[in-house]
Amino acid sequence: METAKILIYDGSFNGFLTTVFKAFEEKVPVADIQRNGSCQNGLFSETETVFTQMDKAKRVWKGIQAKSNEAIKNVYFAYLSGQRGIEFVLYRYIRKLFSKNTTSTFDFSDDLILKISQLARSVGREKHRMEAFVRFQLTKDGIYFANIEPDFDVLPLISKHFRSRYADQEWIIYDVKRKYGLYHNLESVEIISLDLKEIYANSVRKNDVFQGEEYRYQDLWNDYFKSTHIKSRINRKLHTQHVPKRYWKYLSEKKEAV
Repeated sequence: METAKILIYDGSFNGFLTTVFKAFEEKVPVADIQRNGSCQNGLFSETETVFTQMDKAKRVWKGIQAKSNEAIKNVYFAYLSGQRGIEFVLYRYIRKLFSKNTTSTFDFSDDLILKISQLARSVGREKHRMEAFVRFQLTKDGIYFANIEPDFDVLPLISKHFRSRYADQEWIIYDVKRKYGLYHNLESVEIISLDLKEIYANSVRKNDVFQGEEYRYQDLWNDYFKSTHIKSRINRKLHTQHVPKRYWKYLSEKKEAV
């Protein structure tokens, strides 16, 4: 019997799809799929490194998409959850999609389909929250800058929204947890990495990085936010349900509450 293998890929989504292609094409008995740099050898498994090939990744993408648009969305969103061991769980999910015994991607009586669907929904909720909660601050370089610290890796999902909404502005949205960001240079969006000395939250303390008028704008926004509050109608429980406290340090209207 052929020894099961731990397949090692480069950590990219296309690398993962290439790995899935190899496992299907060569009928590899897969013990696990792990990112390069975080792999752990199995006691009875051997490892093999898989190099990303875009043509093979696209074939897997199109194959899943042909099964269901919902399925390909679930695969991508669940992958971005970054949950430990998600690669092997998704590999099993994809195998199930192509199984003759699987009739629907909405069969939530199946634990695996339910798990991936729930993960995808959680990532989707985080995407919408980031689109609502990103607060830019104007730097002295004329670039609008925002920190985010989402639970999941949603930068690839929010790029289109901000590229469309702020097409005429230079901006950076930086994920301080994952240490990479998106930079819109008026023509395209590129992935960048920054050596940040500190996290630039919307705090009462002013920072020399940002223009003075930025803080005047924030003060006006704060005053407006407070003036529209009707104290007798405040529902703090409902408010924190819709605007969780972990996001407050990045919201200019919450600077005095942090």
